[in-house]
Amino acid sequence: QVQLVESGGGLVQPGGSLRLSCTVSVSSFSMYTMGWYRQAPGKQRELVASINSGDRTNYVDSVKGRFTISKDNAKNTVYLQMNSLKPEDTAVYYCNAGNFRGQTYWGQGTQVTVSS
Repeated sequence: QVQLVESGGGLVQPGGSLRLSCTVSVSSFSMYTMGWYRQAPGKQRELVASINSGDRTNYVDSVKGRFTISKDNAKNTVYLQMNSLKPEDTAVYYCNAGNFRGQTYWGQGTQVTVSS
């Protein structure tokens, strides 16, 4: 069974930084497309950033230049470095893993709160 364990959320002031981590229990991690999604209260879940098996990255416009997604295949871990955080970045952040078979897996979510 594939499991995703997230960490790194918390409370941060506007302009601050956080790094989220997601470790995946799967043997072929390097072949997965990994994504970070977020869901704010009353809003739909949205894709924030993704990275595929070729290390191609994609970002939603609102985080471009502030967030960076990366992965360490040796550690089966994907990261989301979040800088210059804004109150509107407040949400539950979810890690997602998808393979070429169309199977997709989700983490439990980690709360990020940006507030003074």
